[in-house]
Amino acid sequence: MSTDADLLAPVEDFLPCATPDSWLSEALKPHQEATLLIDHANCEKKAAATALSLMHRYTEQGRLLDKMSRLAREELRHFEQVLKLMRSRDIVYAPLSASRYAQGLHKGVRKQEPGRLVDTLIVGALIEARSCERFARLAPSLGPELKAFYVSLLKSEARHFNDYLTLAKPLCDAQELDRRLAYFRDLEADLVLSPDAEFRFHSGPPGGVTGSA
Repeated sequence: MSTDADLLAPVEDFLPCATPDSWLSEALKPHQEATLLIDHANCEKKAAATALSLMHRYTEQGRLLDKMSRLAREELRHFEQVLKLMRSRDIVYAPLSASRYAQGLHKGVRKQEPGRLVDTLIVGALIEARSCERFARLAPSLGPELKAFYVSLLKSEARHFNDYLTLAKPLCDAQELDRRLAYFRDLEADLVLSPDAEFRFHSGPPGGVTGSA
C-alpha cells in the first residue's frame, strides 16, 4: 500500500522548487480561508474545463480522450466537495480574480501543433503537481475536516500529474521533451518564488498581499 511519501516523491522530484514557507504562513492565516477555498473551487472548475477543452480539440487522440474524461469527472467531483465545505463555513462563492500562475505558464505554450499539445500537457502536469504539493504542505496544519479532504486529494492529483506527462511523452522525442520541461520548469519556479500582490492557491510568496477579490 502506497504512503503519502510514496505519492509525493515523484511530484517533488518533478517540480523545480518547493513552495516558499512564507506562502504557507499566509495561507494558514484565518482571514485567508475564504480566499483559499474560493480559489480552490475555481481551480477545480478550470481543471475540468481544460480537460473538456482538450477532448474537444483532439478527438483523434483515443488515449487522451479516455484520461481527460476521467480527469474531468474527478475535478468536478472535487469542485462539488469544495462547495460543500464552503457552505458548511458560510463562505459565499464570490468572484475572485485569477492568479498570474496558470496564465503565466500558458503564455509559453507554442501556437503550432504538435508543439501546442506537448506544451499544454506539460503545463497541465506542472499545475497538478504544484496543487498536490500544496495540499500536502497545508494539510498537517489544518482542522480535521479540511485536513482529511486535502489528504484525500493527494492520490488523484498525483495521478493527474502523471497522466498529463504520460500523454506528452509519445508526441515528441526525449530531447525535445526535456527541453520543453526545462523551459516550463523555469517559468514555474519564477511564478512560485517571485512575490505576489494577491494571495491565491497558486500565488507566489506574499508581497503586499491584500487577499481581496
